[in-house]
Amino acid sequence: MDWGDTPEQEDFRMSVRSFIQERLPDYYRGEAYERRRVEDAEQDWQWEMMHGSDEARSAAQEWSDALAEHGWNAPNWPTEYGGSGLSTMEQFILKQELGSAHAPEVGGGNGIPQIGPTLLVHGTDEQKEKFLGPTLRGEMLWAQGYSEPGAGSDLASLQTRAIRDGDEYVINGQKMWTSTAHKSNYLFGMFRTDPDAPKHRGITFMVMEMTEPGITVRPIVAMDWRHATNETFFEDMRVPVDQVIGEVNRGWYVGMTLLDFERSGIAGAAAQRETLAETVETIQADAIPNRGHQLRSEIAERAIEIEVNNNLAMRIASMQASGLIPNYEASMGKAYTTELEQRLARTGMKTFGLYSGLWDADDERSPLRSAHTRTYVSSVVMTIAGGSSEIQRNIIATRGLGLPRG
Repeated sequence: MDWGDTPEQEDFRMSVRSFIQERLPDYYRGEAYERRRVEDAEQDWQWEMMHGSDEARSAAQEWSDALAEHGWNAPNWPTEYGGSGLSTMEQFILKQELGSAHAPEVGGGNGIPQIGPTLLVHGTDEQKEKFLGPTLRGEMLWAQGYSEPGAGSDLASLQTRAIRDGDEYVINGQKMWTSTAHKSNYLFGMFRTDPDAPKHRGITFMVMEMTEPGITVRPIVAMDWRHATNETFFEDMRVPVDQVIGEVNRGWYVGMTLLDFERSGIAGAAAQRETLAETVETIQADAIPNRGHQLRSEIAERAIEIEVNNNLAMRIASMQASGLIPNYEASMGKAYTTELEQRLARTGMKTFGLYSGLWDADDERSPLRSAHTRTYVSSVVMTIAGGSSEIQRNIIATRGLGLPRG
């Protein structure tokens, strides 16, 4: 396979690069933005359009308008729904260039990259009309209602019940680790509609408005002192029947479609490459005491692993370009990317020694605005969220290698 761009792809890459240079708002440039990005990993231009300061809202709207001129705010959606209809490789290039520039990614959060494509696969025409446009405009911000206290990695054991009552379902139960629920006004999730069916059956995928009565969100503050996730309680919450996505009692397959979109992220390697390059530049500048000369082999290992990660991402992109939905391949990418993110943070911590104990991104002694330090702490959850590495390896073993279930 030729890993280089075709002439057409090279032209597209240059046009994206010029677009970022010319149209990226000042709010998303420079040291101030890098500090905000380090301090708030959940920062996203769509969240800022609804929840940000006046300055943040203005910049987010400016960026949204610029992207919308090309349909790039939803590059993976067809043009009839407001997307750009880019080819998979063009999407790959767009995300690479945004990641390399540390610009806000397109289609962040759970809406455009996850529930949007899932609706395009499983939704009715009426559901697409109702949800896709507002999601694209940032009027619907989505949380994911999957995990429960007794159903995390073993998601099919979920017990939150949805009982039909006329033209509505009545939901009771609890969801756990509901990321961004405190910022969202809509939620998608899976609920038990037939308790007597085998556990992978009897599950139905639904979407709902979080301002309706019967839903309570309580914060979970993480070990890095950030409030990114929550526990969510349902008490006789009513959801219209027409907000079921796909078939009743067949929601497991809808939910897994969404997870394949979530796990097949293809921009991570570009951002990791920039992180490592910035680390090496800081070592070479010798502005902050470091042990880089003692860790040359380890830093080289990270560089090699980043290129491996890029190749895994390109494999996923090539599958999508052929009209295939990655399955175990997405699990390979998810496990490798998140574990590499942890190794990269550990290498950064070791490189700067005791200076890596500084948490304040504004402290002039903090290496790289304390980015490695904060990533080191927050990355613990990376190999759990979205399906633990153990689950990903099970998928790779059974679906990829054809090994029997244990």
